[in-house]
Amino acid sequence: MPKRKFPEAWQLKSGSWHTQVFVGFDENGKKIRESFTASTKREAEKMAAEYIVNGMQRKARFTVADAIDGYISAKQNVLAPSTLRGYGILRRNRLQSLMRLDVSEINSYTVQQAINEDAAKVGSKTIKEGVHLICAALKLYDINPILHVTYPAKKPKLKELPTAEQVIDIVRGTDVELPCMLAMWLSLRMSEVRGLQFRDLKDNTLTVCRSNIYFDGKNNVRDQNKTYKSTRKLTIPDYIKDLIMAVPHEKEDEFIVQMEYQTLRSNFYKLLEEHNYHMTFHDLRHLSASVMLMLNIPDKYAMERGGWSTNSTLKSVYQHTFSEERKQVDKKIDDYFNRLIEGSDKD
Repeated sequence: MPKRKFPEAWQLKSGSWHTQVFVGFDENGKKIRESFTASTKREAEKMAAEYIVNGMQRKARFTVADAIDGYISAKQNVLAPSTLRGYGILRRNRLQSLMRLDVSEINSYTVQQAINEDAAKVGSKTIKEGVHLICAALKLYDINPILHVTYPAKKPKLKELPTAEQVIDIVRGTDVELPCMLAMWLSLRMSEVRGLQFRDLKDNTLTVCRSNIYFDGKNNVRDQNKTYKSTRKLTIPDYIKDLIMAVPHEKEDEFIVQMEYQTLRSNFYKLLEEHNYHMTFHDLRHLSASVMLMLNIPDKYAMERGGWSTNSTLKSVYQHTFSEERKQVDKKIDDYFNRLIEGSDKD
């Protein structure tokens, strides 16, 4: 049974005692409350408590889907667009048997049933994310179900990706070369690639400080990245700088990658299909991490370069950006990719 604080009654001018129970929001975002009035304070509070304990059988049903929709709406300007997009996907595709239930029906049994249904289709991590989203949404409405559930065991993922050299061979000279190189060479996320503007490039330094994510059928631009550590400065090689400067533009606040999200994905996947490769655009970032691992780049610099969070606490995200050791790291990575470029030219 969800835990809630029992509301306290107050006395009206008529002498009667009145209390209310908050039960959710309507379709317009207006709060829905159930009211109780009695001749004594104790009786009014008892009526409200019984209403809560008996399952909140209120005038309007408030489903789990309603709670998540309200949660996403309430966090619209607080969370990163990519996070909100992920919540929307979970809301539409995961634990669907729970979405139709009233929030008072969420308990270990109903959640375990939904987990069991999804376990045949998706992995443990995705299911956990769905349950955590539901709990976070309910908590926003002061509903805190105590769940005792079992998740499916984690399954190892074995994915064969093309090499960095193979990717370069298929994207060279195409309309997706620049975004692909930014992702694979500089370890940028799709939202970061699409968020870059010409004003972010000063000499050979690129500041990654903005996200542009396709969400709810439109572009959502925010002057922040997915995490705090994702905001970073990168020294870019001449090859990528030349690609950037070749993009026609008139204003500094124009986007460097001007291709729409759907077009970029479509063109990228079409190239992969032509060469019988299978990967996502985000896998380019994984390739970047693999290259750094292969080159024995210290974790500290790999994490800083890619904007990944670690257990290490740095005084500033830019603390080591231009240290001599960091410059050697950048040169080592640039030398590797430049050799691939030169090899591609000879072919």
